[in-house]
Amino acid sequence: MLVASIAVLAASTFAVGSWYTWATGASGPQTPVVVVIEPGATGGEVAALLKENDVIRSTFAFKLQARFRGFSGGFQAGKYNLTTNMTISAVLTALKKGPFVESVSATFPEGLTVSEIAGQVEEQLGITAADFVKAATSGDFSLPPYLPKDKDTVEGFLFPDTYDFLTDADAAAVINRLLQQFQTVADTLPWDQAKTLGVSNYEVVVIASMIEEEAKFDEDRAKIAAVIYNRLEAGMPLQIDATIEYALGKHKARLTNRDLDIESPYNTYLHTGLPPTPIASPGAASLSAALNPVKADYLYYVVCDDEGHHAFTNNYDEFIQLRDQGHC
Repeated sequence: MLVASIAVLAASTFAVGSWYTWATGASGPQTPVVVVIEPGATGGEVAALLKENDVIRSTFAFKLQARFRGFSGGFQAGKYNLTTNMTISAVLTALKKGPFVESVSATFPEGLTVSEIAGQVEEQLGITAADFVKAATSGDFSLPPYLPKDKDTVEGFLFPDTYDFLTDADAAAVINRLLQQFQTVADTLPWDQAKTLGVSNYEVVVIASMIEEEAKFDEDRAKIAAVIYNRLEAGMPLQIDATIEYALGKHKARLTNRDLDIESPYNTYLHTGLPPTPIASPGAASLSAALNPVKADYLYYVVCDDEGHHAFTNNYDEFIQLRDQGHC
């Protein structure tokens, strides 16, 4: 009798052990599957979801092992990249890592205005341009010591680069990310030069934005910076065409005399000094040039070939000659 009981118990134990090994194990093809755990889902609901998607063999074995593995508090909601025919141990390891984050990439090149970036944000991220412009010109953002708290716009500080954003990112999240990248890059530059040059950190970005719009080649950037600083020191109007285009709200192949007469604080033909804000988002090369102008007495520059190289001079008559001959 005792022997028979022991034999039955041993057989039962063997059967249970065999079942548990089977129930927690896996075999067969592993096909990728995305499993979505909804907020507040119970352990039983998660187990049923995994069974329904052929990820596990047994809901009971899953719930049992999940309790032993410390999942009594539930599972984090979100999307998980799993496969069919996984061992329960492998599933629990994947669930413990948390859901994957969906993201989308967006690229913003150098020299874009807030309005132009807004168009790119709408196209690439699905955030409306109107919402983005409203946030960017709300005055809610600052970035000491570069962007003061009293500025109503982040113009010039939305750093050009390629970014990954969460699919549910809003305008504020995008702006904060671009501002963060501006700070990361800016912190590597010699901002103590600003005081030597007689400008504030904010004014450096204003100057860098004009350099960004005017220069096509890196070798011209520090020379254009020299022209700007020399003209500021001499009390001359900057006469930078890109500021007129900013006032007009569009790029033009050639400015007319009427364009040059537009009444705007951004008209650097009519007004001396710097425009009130940056006119575009400068890249690292233009920021560096604004802090490191060449030591030269240049007062004029002109595009001197079809590629966009510039010639520089401190002599007005030579400037006119360079402009009229149309080549370097």
